Amino acid sequence: MRNKKFTAEFKARCNDVWETIKDAAYKVANTLGPGFLEKVYENALAVELRKRGLKVVQQHRLQVLYEGEVVGEYVVDLFVDDCVLVELKTVKELDSVHEAITLNYLKASPLWLIGLINFGKPRIDVRRYVDGS
Repeated sequence: MRNKKFTAEFKARCNDVWETIKDAAYKVANTLGPGFLEKVYENALAVELRKRGLKVVQQHRLQVLYEGEVVGEYVVDLFVDDCVLVELKTVKELDSVHEAITLNYLKASPLWLIGLINFGKPRIDVRRYVDGS
């Protein structure tokens, strides 16, 4: 995979962006409530993050490399401010498969932080994962 090195400043910026993402996700969840399709929450969260001045790319493509060759591609729901990936779900409960997919996105990316947010319950489930490199 990729050799990753992160500065303390980059990590601090990613943490700040993540806090903004979490706050925006809670606002979206409180405004819309549960029961919508994942795409509705993705669009609403993108709107809210842009209102807060963050750059948001929806359906961001990540290439999986093996010995310098592209062997696959993933699509992550949101790529925020050039530093945080966000995977969204609308399921009753997050399980180990959701977590594994999220961690694979992080592993395939050159980034340090990814968030997993589930809008499928009355109270959203927000999880943060970082690369241990």
